[in-house]
Amino acid sequence: MRKLIALAAALTLTACAATQAPDAVAPGAPGFLFGLWHGFIFPVAWLVSLFTDKVAIYAVPNNGGWYDFGYFLGIVVFGVGARKSHVVYRDRVINVRARRIDG
Repeated sequence: MRKLIALAAALTLTACAATQAPDAVAPGAPGFLFGLWHGFIFPVAWLVSLFTDKVAIYAVPNNGGWYDFGYFLGIVVFGVGARKSHVVYRDRVINVRARRIDG
């Protein structure tokens, strides 16, 4: 019964998703590449948008799905969501420190 209620709630919430009429897209509207760029510079754009009304973090109007896909990739893969860490092996660090102390 709980699964059925959760499914009904999820379906009800999908009705709140924003949609755009296909004829509302301007011919020169930003597409995939601009979405990729805007996603990549999201942290800087967001910070600047806090202090000025002339900068936005998302282009409106845009060409829809391809812009959104580029924006998503820009944030998750190339921007803030990208994993920029490296693995540090504890044994190697301990050995390097031991050599410094000894020698």
